[in-house]
Amino acid sequence: MNAPASVVNAPANGVTIVIPVYNEQAAIGELLTEVFAALAQARDFEIVVVDDGSADDTPAVLAQARGQHGGRLRVLRHRVRSGQSAAMRTGITAAAYPWIATLDGDGQNDPADIPPLLAALQEPANHAVAMVCGRRRRRQDSWLKRISSRIANGVRRRLLRDETLDTGCGLKVFRRELFLRLPWFDHMHRFLPALARREGATIISMDVRHRPRTRGESKYGVHNRLWVGIVDLIGVMWLQRRGKVVVSEELENR
Repeated sequence: MNAPASVVNAPANGVTIVIPVYNEQAAIGELLTEVFAALAQARDFEIVVVDDGSADDTPAVLAQARGQHGGRLRVLRHRVRSGQSAAMRTGITAAAYPWIATLDGDGQNDPADIPPLLAALQEPANHAVAMVCGRRRRRQDSWLKRISSRIANGVRRRLLRDETLDTGCGLKVFRRELFLRLPWFDHMHRFLPALARREGATIISMDVRHRPRTRGESKYGVHNRLWVGIVDLIGVMWLQRRGKVVVSEELENR
């Protein structure tokens, strides 16, 4: 299976695919095979999987995958579970390339959508874009998850004015240096577009596919997102009020 030709036009100087995982022994092996297939024609890329202290056989599956895929697959492991945002930060900090593409480790994101997101950055109209966000269409989740997500996205978009319809989609491409400038806190991955806009970044969204979860169990539910999400939302609103985009220029000697 060949990847779309657009993947050859990946951002200058390469891209690191960051995949945070926790107890994904049933999904991560096949997902990695799909990611390598999607990027088969790319030259400058690597995949960094961050195992967030899995208690199942995920480490063994990743060890086998490293033997199969070689040096382009790097595996990092947290000794204790630290959360998805911490796992993303670990992977992005360790990344070798200036562009980052993220996707969830449960297999619901389709790796075949990575090349179009990368290709969008090569369009002349998007030369100033620092982040491309996936926007899930025809979500393959339960009706309760779909409704709760729609409400949460609506409230967040109204209060934060981040102009992003689906900030919860794991598929995103952005500049590594942009992420490293953002204020870090637990669960910050849910607010990346708002935090990036706070830094003055230009962001666009693109439709991506969403697949049903066929292996493993979801790590998130309505209850363990609701109250934490409210507290985080208030915190991001505070950051927005206290933040200011400063534009400077270098003056030439005359």
